[in-house]
Amino acid sequence: LRDKLPGLAWLSQILTAFSAKRPLPPWQRRWFQPTELAVTPIGERPVLLFVDTFSRYFEPENLRSAQRVLSAAGFTPFAPLPDQRSTKPLCCGRTHLSVGNVVRARDTAQRLVETYAPYAAAGIPIVGLEPSCLLALKDEIPALLNTQDAQQVAKMVLTFEELLLTEKTALCLKPLQAKALLHGHCHQKAFGVMRPVQEVLGMIEGLEVETIETSCCGMAGAFGYGAETFDISMQMAEARLLPAIRGADAQTYVIADGTSCRSQIKDGAAREAVHVVRLLDQQLIKD
Repeated sequence: LRDKLPGLAWLSQILTAFSAKRPLPPWQRRWFQPTELAVTPIGERPVLLFVDTFSRYFEPENLRSAQRVLSAAGFTPFAPLPDQRSTKPLCCGRTHLSVGNVVRARDTAQRLVETYAPYAAAGIPIVGLEPSCLLALKDEIPALLNTQDAQQVAKMVLTFEELLLTEKTALCLKPLQAKALLHGHCHQKAFGVMRPVQEVLGMIEGLEVETIETSCCGMAGAFGYGAETFDISMQMAEARLLPAIRGADAQTYVIADGTSCRSQIKDGAAREAVHVVRLLDQQLIKD
C-alpha cells in the first residue's frame, strides 16, 4: 500500500526516514519455506545452501533456481534449521551490524555459526546467493565472534560460482546467442570473486558478456533508501552503471548478483537485472 496510495510514501518518509522517491521492495506471498529444502545432508555431494533473508522473503525464485542448478550439477543442497529455542530463520546479522547494533549482530551471527559449524567441520561446502550476506561469513563474523567455529565456517564458504568451478560439475546448458551486461557487487570485487562469475557465464555457449566497469552501484544496503542519502545514491549510479544499461538494447541481459544492485538498476534504469543463477536455470537442458 505504501507505494500505491497517493501521499502514503511521503507520510512513511516522515515516519521512517525512507525516501518517498524510491519504492520499497515488495515482500513475496510465496516466500521460500523451510520445507522446500532438506534440513540434513544427503547424497554423495551435499552442499549447505545459506538461505539469506533477502532471498527468502523478496526473491525466493532465486533460491528455487539455485536448487535446480545445484541438483543439475550433481549436488544435493540442504539448509539446516536452528535449534528449537527459536523458530526465527537464520540470518548473518549484517543488517544489525551496519547500523551499529553490535550486540544483536553478535547474537544473530553466533546462532548461525552454531548451526553451520558441525557441517563445516565435516568438510561440507557452504554457498549462498547474496554476496554481502555470504561473504560476511568470511569477514565480519569471524572478526565479530573470534571463535574457532566461526573460523571453520569461514573456511568452507564459497560463492555459488566458485562452487560450480572448483567441483567437477555436470551442467548441461543450452546455447544462447545474446549479449549480457555484468555488474559486480562491491563485496565480490573486494574479495576478488568476479572472475568465477565471468567464467561460469562463459559456460553458456554463444553468450557475449561485457563487465561494466563501475564502483559501487550506490545502494549499499539501506543507504539508497534513506531520505537524506537518496540523491547521493543516484549520483553514484549515474556515474557509469545506469548510463551503460540505458545504452543497451532491450534484448541484452543485465546480470547482477547483489539484491541491492538489482533494485538500483530497476529503480534507476527501469530494467530487470537477474542473478547468475536465474540465467543458468533458464539455460538448463532438462530431461
